[in-house]
Amino acid sequence: MPSPVTLPRLSWGEAAAPRRALLVHGLGSNGALMWRYGVTLADAGWRADAVDLRGHGSAPRVLDYRLEAYGADVLAARPGGGPWDLVIGHSLGGAASVLATAADPDWTRRLVLIDPAISLTERDRDIVRDSQTRSFDDPSQTAVRAEHPDWHPQDIELKALSAQQASRWAVEQTSAQNPRWDVTEAALCIGVPTHVIASDPHVYSIFRGKPAESAVAANPHITVSFVPGAGHSPHRDRPEETMAALRAAIG
Repeated sequence: MPSPVTLPRLSWGEAAAPRRALLVHGLGSNGALMWRYGVTLADAGWRADAVDLRGHGSAPRVLDYRLEAYGADVLAARPGGGPWDLVIGHSLGGAASVLATAADPDWTRRLVLIDPAISLTERDRDIVRDSQTRSFDDPSQTAVRAEHPDWHPQDIELKALSAQQASRWAVEQTSAQNPRWDVTEAALCIGVPTHVIASDPHVYSIFRGKPAESAVAANPHITVSFVPGAGHSPHRDRPEETMAALRAAIG
């Protein structure tokens, strides 16, 4: 894997909590936007650390934005004294977490993927690029609220902030440097319990009903559920239902 950078973190829960989780956000976002997972896990007695991915939030800026580079960074983000008990990865964060888990089976004991970007169709790539362009062209709370009027005020605030913090060049290069966006082979190598919480394809999903879902079905360690009525970010579209799905997945 490429040389990693050190990713900044935000944390929820007691530092001495017996269970540790890593939260990995999606393209154009930041660690703070994983706050729903952080709060839910902390309330259940976990310690949850969310990272800013390279080129996002306050993380280092680099030249390499290949998926393998994102994977190397999260693989290097380890808790002290052993593996993560749980890693939650959304979208791009899901792809990076898949690569890290396949590279080192001892990195995490369990994986939860939120509408993960395991393999993107050309149509999905166009939709993602258009969404990112709109975010950078108007990175204001007003614009976010107009597009997502039902989101929690904190999600609106943080989504606008994430577009202001992220490097537009880095986000554009993440698309340009990955002409073939596909980590299916790595997903098929995963040997730890893995659950995908997908979005509703009747709203919009980059996983459910797509070739990636059929491909990873060959791995018996991977199970799938979806959140009805939720788009690509179910923790913002349907937070209560998504947290219930998370609790069911981790027991």
